[in-house]
Amino acid sequence: MRGKAPLGILGLVLFGLVLEVLPRIGVLPAEYFPPTSRIARALVDELGRGAFWQAVLGTVSTWLIGLAVAVVAGIVFGLVIGSVPILRAITSSTIEFLRPIPSVALLPLAVVLFSAPIRSILLLVVYASFWQVLIQVLHGVTDVDPIAQETAASYRLTRRQRALRLIWPTTLPYAMTGIRLAASVALVLTVTGELLIGGTKGIGELIAVAQTSNAVPPMYALVVVAGLIGLAANLVTRRAERLVLAWHPSVRRELPL
Repeated sequence: MRGKAPLGILGLVLFGLVLEVLPRIGVLPAEYFPPTSRIARALVDELGRGAFWQAVLGTVSTWLIGLAVAVVAGIVFGLVIGSVPILRAITSSTIEFLRPIPSVALLPLAVVLFSAPIRSILLLVVYASFWQVLIQVLHGVTDVDPIAQETAASYRLTRRQRALRLIWPTTLPYAMTGIRLAASVALVLTVTGELLIGGTKGIGELIAVAQTSNAVPPMYALVVVAGLIGLAANLVTRRAERLVLAWHPSVRRELPL
């Protein structure tokens, strides 16, 4: 994993160089695709503005709140539904019906239900992220080894003991995968909601303002910031996954000897 980091950085540098050259040689229209150097200067200018940092804080706060609600709800509902076969059978068709519905399609409903833009965005974020966690937890609960279940029954373990010593250790790797996926989805929906709804003082709203003002380099600079937040979120969730699952064979194989 450590050896891949320099290659990843090299890839980003090469990508930036390509975007620097193509507009300058006329392959891409510079008015719509400014060179990387202009975007970098715009980013430096944004870093010196208080409104920028307020927008970053607003976006990150909304994202983390929505993600936390989705994770807790997904784990709780996943464990309950997955542990009761008849409940899973009853809800399976409903889950498969609701899960593919795009969260953005709920935007009119969110605006009608909540007057505060933040609450509308949170509805979209929670709805989209919830399914990522729920589905993974459901898979984890059903992946419990039948032999281990028979062993637990032979030792007459209580329902609570089975949940703590059998179901949860099996489900945890799936839950961590769901959290990692949900983190990315939640960030996408947060910025998208800020773009479409407005009034949130987040990065998405600043991108919309820059776009309507024809401030192309600042707009791309803000898009880069959103991408960097997503990259940081992915690195943090992967690190947390390796720490929480240090005992798991799949993680132990990644650790250096």
